[in-house]
Amino acid sequence: MLEIQNLNVHYGGIHAIKGISLKVEEGKIVSLIGANGAGKSTTLRTICGLKEATNGSIKYKGIELTKLDTSEIVKLGVTMVPEGRRVFSNLTVYENLLAGAYLRKDKENIKKDIEYVFDLFPRLRERINQRAGTLSGGEQQMLAIGRALMSRPKLLLLDEPSLGLAPVIVKEVFRLIRRIHEEGVTILLVEQNAFEALKLCDYAYVLETGRIVLEGTGKQLLEDERVKKAYLGG
Repeated sequence: MLEIQNLNVHYGGIHAIKGISLKVEEGKIVSLIGANGAGKSTTLRTICGLKEATNGSIKYKGIELTKLDTSEIVKLGVTMVPEGRRVFSNLTVYENLLAGAYLRKDKENIKKDIEYVFDLFPRLRERINQRAGTLSGGEQQMLAIGRALMSRPKLLLLDEPSLGLAPVIVKEVFRLIRRIHEEGVTILLVEQNAFEALKLCDYAYVLETGRIVLEGTGKQLLEDERVKKAYLGG
């Protein structure tokens, strides 16, 4: 579904992504784990067209994404939930969800999809007219995911969905990611919580200073001594 080949990305003189290659197969959850500054978020931003690739290829269903702008990539079915949630704080919950459907014209289906989001996240229904900036961190994360789902993605990119959340909310977020996946959405997950990410995913890549240094199934990496030592407190 998504295939990255020899991707390089620079920020000025900094070589942030150094020739990485990875695949996301349709219907799978793939995790990208690594320390702060490893290049995980840069990888997602480049897939979405928010950061320009220096060279290399990013293909989604055979279509080269590096030549497209972000709105064209969203229309193809690729949507990102950014790190730090980035909800529109002055807009209500309902208005944030509508903003997620801004490229769509099918008004009746938009109404159905808002109901779907409220079924996934009942707390958002309770706060439908509340300004997003007044929500808790967990509620804002739910809203950010719900807003992304309003574009009807086939491939959902999640950038640090558990960051800054209480442990009980983290478990809820991962449970909801699993449910979204079970309903047919392929997921590429960037996550510092390596244990939860590896438990959840089918396949994973470990990124260190812009390079992929390890890959394997979630189970394989959970049992890998190098991963245990570096990321799992073992």
